[in-house]
Amino acid sequence: MTALDGFIAGLPKAELHMHLEGSLEPALMLALAKRNGVELPYATVEAAEAAYDFDELQDFLDLYYRGTSVLRTAEDFHDLTWAYLERVRRDNAIHVELFFDPQAHTARGVAFATVIGGIESALLAARRQYGITSRLILCFLRHLSEAEGFATLEAALPFRDRIAGVGLDSSERGHPPSKFARLFRKAGELGFLRVAHAGEEGPPDYVREAVDLLGIDRLDHGNRALEDPALVERLRKMQMTFTVCPLSNLRLKGVARLEDHPLRRMLEAGLRVTVNSDDPAYFGGYLGENYRAIARALGLDRAALATLARNSFLGSFMTREERSAALDRLDAYLATAG
Repeated sequence: MTALDGFIAGLPKAELHMHLEGSLEPALMLALAKRNGVELPYATVEAAEAAYDFDELQDFLDLYYRGTSVLRTAEDFHDLTWAYLERVRRDNAIHVELFFDPQAHTARGVAFATVIGGIESALLAARRQYGITSRLILCFLRHLSEAEGFATLEAALPFRDRIAGVGLDSSERGHPPSKFARLFRKAGELGFLRVAHAGEEGPPDYVREAVDLLGIDRLDHGNRALEDPALVERLRKMQMTFTVCPLSNLRLKGVARLEDHPLRRMLEAGLRVTVNSDDPAYFGGYLGENYRAIARALGLDRAALATLARNSFLGSFMTREERSAALDRLDAYLATAG
């Protein structure tokens, strides 16, 4: 371990962009398939690992949705969430904001209460045992209709106190944010915070739509906003938080090499950038691995890494008290880390 790796390991940080279903490791997928009698085309962990290979976002999504088929019971969702929390706490994540895709489960006959009950039990246990605070963000699948999104929003209302916000994920191409303008307006009226994937594969106009039509409080990915200098300046003035996912961008060929990643340029432009893992079981790295990989590729120093960690708290949906405590903890670490 290098000195910089050690600095990253000790750095208190938050994760703001992680799809819970995307943390389903091959071994757990096979174990849950066996528990629930689900047939999979993989006989061994090695065969499943070999399948975690793809060329673009849609290839990944096809595999992702196949993996969700093993999730049936509250215990399954608890075990999935707990496995992620155990892993990310080793990266010194003290706050996490998790995306979950209820439509991927309710369409299979899994009750909304089953999904959220299992997830929440693990989040509460992590808070008790490790002091990890958390928020849940319900994502609408953008390849489905807005009407289906409204039905999911309605199903979520009995659990309103457990869900901090709504998001928009899945296939970006051909599904602009404007498709969901009325849905997000309603979610905002109901008091949900709003985030959306935009500018990962889609053009800068998708980012603009997410801001103007969806009223987002945070931007997921957003890399392609850099193609529009006027948009960049607007987002800088808004202090819009970007939840950037370096290893995801590399794996899905958003960049040919991490050395080409725009994160440094985003920092230099004064954007509030954060580092996250997206779908770590599929993209080759959890939170700490994303920090280490992008630091090596772009030659980021301790000051830049500290800024990324600070941004993760500033851009979070923590309470004021939680954020203040997290920033104090970060400052204390920086004072002793040199």
